[in-house]
Amino acid sequence: MEEYYDEEDMRRLQRMREKQEMKQKQREQELQKLRNRLIKIGIAAICVVAVVVVIVFAGRKPREDDSNQVILAKEGRQSLSKARMKIQAPEVQDAETENGKGAENAEEKQRTYKYEATEETLQLHDEISSSHTIFLDTQAGTVLANKDAMSRIVPASMTKVLTLLVAVEHIDDLDDKFTITQEITDYCFLNDCSNAGYEKGETVTIKDLLYATVLPSGADGALGLAFYVSGSQEAFMELMNAKLEELGLSETAHFTNCVGVYDEDHYCTAYDMAVIMDAALQNEVCVDVLSARTYQTSQTEQHPEGMLLSNWFIRRIEDKDTGGMIVGGKTGYVDQSGNCAVSFGTDQEGKRYICVTANATSKWSCIVDHAYLYKYFSGNA
Repeated sequence: MEEYYDEEDMRRLQRMREKQEMKQKQREQELQKLRNRLIKIGIAAICVVAVVVVIVFAGRKPREDDSNQVILAKEGRQSLSKARMKIQAPEVQDAETENGKGAENAEEKQRTYKYEATEETLQLHDEISSSHTIFLDTQAGTVLANKDAMSRIVPASMTKVLTLLVAVEHIDDLDDKFTITQEITDYCFLNDCSNAGYEKGETVTIKDLLYATVLPSGADGALGLAFYVSGSQEAFMELMNAKLEELGLSETAHFTNCVGVYDEDHYCTAYDMAVIMDAALQNEVCVDVLSARTYQTSQTEQHPEGMLLSNWFIRRIEDKDTGGMIVGGKTGYVDQSGNCAVSFGTDQEGKRYICVTANATSKWSCIVDHAYLYKYFSGNA
């Protein structure tokens, strides 16, 4: 997916994988020995526990909130707020109607983001190598620069900005945990996806999955979020496309996967991607993730010391002269998209910008394009 690794990075990753495979084999051998020793004890213990459970529940009286617990269980741990809404629906709806909040919530849900070009909008040509570009002043709501920004592009891993936003909006507990499945690791392998490095059977926190999705552009992280929130990638895509409709983008954008794997029906425009980033920046958790330079994951059995994740877009552009500071961003690459990125930053006066470029000739050309645009509009070009 991504091509943001130097040769030294690839050699380091290969050594890490080999080391992990060796450790995994050793752990499996040790675990098998332990299983053989515990199996007899385990069977006996299960029998004892079963007897105790039967005795306890035989005398248990039904509680009033049992029906609520059934609803919560069906709804799933990843979306408790939805379950609570079902439990309290009549009372909540009545209260909102009485207070006039229902109309306000409906209006907020229909909120759209709109940026207008002006007579001063710069029409870009050969100044940058990217074939599709948009540069926005988020405070003024204007398009500062444009280069074929309304034509369809392949978003590649920029897709994960929307994956992040939709996941965060449906998660209640960032400390909850999820176990990486065979289906997830197979998908990453078959589609040659970039990944954070999680292994099948590894149990990780939801917070770690958020950072794994963005910093190393991990398909394992993105799929973990999709399965955690919706039970499948297909169900999660319904939420993602519903979000596009909520943002007013459904006529020009449609996603078929949460990773950014190429598909003819997976597309948007540079303008659409800028709006998606703008929406994500309204969420504090999303801002934290998208602006993180590095992140240390939690310790797991497979990674006793955790993993150090890096946002290589931030690390590679931070020493460039941008006339201000590029706070965060997300890159993307597949053959059909070329090198692309969406970023957000500020100038020395505190003005806030969003930049999207697509189909640059190389990863470094993409970075140079972003640096050039921030520098130009900082007034220091």
